[in-house]
Amino acid sequence: MSPIPLSRSGKSGMDIAMQAARRAGEIAVDGFSKARNVRQKSRGNVVTDVDLRAEKEIVGLLRTEYPHFNIMAEEGGGRETPSPYVWIVDPLDGSRNYASGLPIFCVSLALARDGDVVLGVTYDALRDEMFTAEKGKGAFLNATPICVGDKATLEESFVGGDLGYEDARGAQALELMQSIWPGVQGFRVIGSASLGVAYAAAGRFDLYFHNCVYPWDYAAGIVLVREAGGVITERGGAPLTLKTTGVVAANTSVHADFLRLAAGYGWEGT
Repeated sequence: MSPIPLSRSGKSGMDIAMQAARRAGEIAVDGFSKARNVRQKSRGNVVTDVDLRAEKEIVGLLRTEYPHFNIMAEEGGGRETPSPYVWIVDPLDGSRNYASGLPIFCVSLALARDGDVVLGVTYDALRDEMFTAEKGKGAFLNATPICVGDKATLEESFVGGDLGYEDARGAQALELMQSIWPGVQGFRVIGSASLGVAYAAAGRFDLYFHNCVYPWDYAAGIVLVREAGGVITERGGAPLTLKTTGVVAANTSVHADFLRLAAGYGWEGT
């Protein structure tokens, strides 16, 4: 695998991603206790002025340091180039939480080459927790190695999940939770897919699933989970692509157990 090119200022891709995440995180933390301008995109799905300012900060840095790379950004601040590289940016994942004053949100950036995610950063600025991974180099939380949980079955597992903004898919996720309950140690719906997948990589969740996601929600998590020794796939077990709309992340054993128990509910094929 060829190395990620250095930036215009001579820094590594990881250094630039972490720098961008910290800048956006500072904006989010600064605005968290202040009045926010909140606009509804759809039921339960909002964008704040902080999302937009954080994205502008990230995109500006990426354009300066990697002027030839593509950028895919949630709030529309990206660009297209002929480069095989694309930055995938979520400036504030958990915007509904953020707008409601719930302190569960993060910044997430990933870098893909020809569709293969090679670098990921998820930053919880309130807790100063930086989850990082680069393909072939391991996964880390604030420079300390992390790995997925060691549970053998779903029954032993603490599970995270989210509902998303599409009514039918949210209802399917609830039906799936109900079908599995009480055969797990607990469920948590946290409202941030990027953090949910990062928590699975770090073993905080033994499994995380989501039925309605976009690339910026899980791109960083692809390399985080894989480098942490886990498995992350589409909802039915197929390999992930940047067009995936559902994810399941866990260790190999729990992942397989979840897919077995989830089969037949229609969830895996939607």
